Amino acid sequence: MSEPFALRLTWAQPEDLVAHFFSQSQFEGVDVDDQIATWVNAGGSAAAPMAGATPIPATAPMRALARRVIGEIEAKLAANPELDYEAFLNALPDSQTGTTPDFNTFHGAWLGRAAGCLLGKPVEKTQRDGIRAILQSSARWPLTEYFTGVGVPHEVLEQHPWNKQSKVNCLQENIDGMAEDDDMNYPLIALLTLETYGRNFNTHHIADQWLKLLPAGRVYTAERVVYRNLLEGTSPSEVGAIANPFKEWIGALIRADVYGWVNPGNPKRAAQMAYRDAYLSHRRNGLYGAAMSAAMNSVAMVSKDINEVIDAGMAVLPPDSAIYKACAFARELGNSDIDYELALDALYAHVDGMHWVHTVNNAALGVLGLSRSKGEFSKAITLTVMGGWDTDSIGATVGSICGAMLGAEKIDPQWSAPIDNRLASSIPGCNQLLLTDLAARTRALA
Repeated sequence: MSEPFALRLTWAQPEDLVAHFFSQSQFEGVDVDDQIATWVNAGGSAAAPMAGATPIPATAPMRALARRVIGEIEAKLAANPELDYEAFLNALPDSQTGTTPDFNTFHGAWLGRAAGCLLGKPVEKTQRDGIRAILQSSARWPLTEYFTGVGVPHEVLEQHPWNKQSKVNCLQENIDGMAEDDDMNYPLIALLTLETYGRNFNTHHIADQWLKLLPAGRVYTAERVVYRNLLEGTSPSEVGAIANPFKEWIGALIRADVYGWVNPGNPKRAAQMAYRDAYLSHRRNGLYGAAMSAAMNSVAMVSKDINEVIDAGMAVLPPDSAIYKACAFARELGNSDIDYELALDALYAHVDGMHWVHTVNNAALGVLGLSRSKGEFSKAITLTVMGGWDTDSIGATVGSICGAMLGAEKIDPQWSAPIDNRLASSIPGCNQLLLTDLAARTRALA
């Protein structure tokens, strides 16, 4: 007889969040040694977990202690000065927007995002050495096509299992259209927001869309914290800064591409839109990464030069930020003659200790893949996914950039044919949408 089902809610319980607060505080340079000592001396762990919940709930005293420790840390973080990033973006030079790109460019952006996401989905959260083991064991290293289970020894998959939600619909042998993914749901919500509220939407509009369109179980990390804060009645202008140790993770970056697509050649305007969306759930490097993605996608709509694209992304990053420094280093590695695996080693060393879904390391990996590939679509998405971390998310962003630059008509059928122009989604009214229709709707907003 099977055990009764017992829900363990991820990314929400105090005992599971406390170590992430330690990491975030240390990243910001805030001293929380006393809080770490208190927690560890009581039997807690200071190491942030890879997944969203520990297997066993904490005792009532430990949960109460976690809440107290988090409260003390929150007070310290609230007092830590933060750049007025909205003013930073407003001070950037204005861009002259030219003619709207053709349909093929918009289609390429959507299709490229889907292909990059689909490529990375089976190995999301798999470590870099695991990705290599899977590919080498089936004589498919380096990565050149969608993953397959064919030829991968059982013992390799026991040690490096596929993502459990993606193994059923994201391997070569079972792909049937673009499977649902949060990296595709958020662009849909951005599109719906622009269609509903117009180009002058604000952060409150984004909150309204989430509550109407996204079940709580479909949001993670920073977004789940924000969802809880919204349901407590906190203003959308404040929810991202409350009890949120994930405010610099990748969740805002994955929502930003559409804002670039509807502002072709105007990276400042794209970044400003991305900021208004990202501010609901993120701060600091989390905001900067979203703006960077939007800016790069904006220029990718009108340029074939990957250096111009990366320049646009770097221009919206505060020069003293961690993401700027990591991306500049990654770009240098990408443009060098160093072997790609050695370049990855150097990047991993530079961002040592970051969680696999942090914004800084993933954004830098995307820049490394873009610069080393010179923007060539297949090379860019495969190099990026081989780098590990949040493979489907950063694969999607790199795919959208290179897909826009190339145009859908020139994307190799090995990537486009399995997608079959279809996107699955649980967002109301959005299941089995055609990418071509999405491209036309997006172009109408540009």
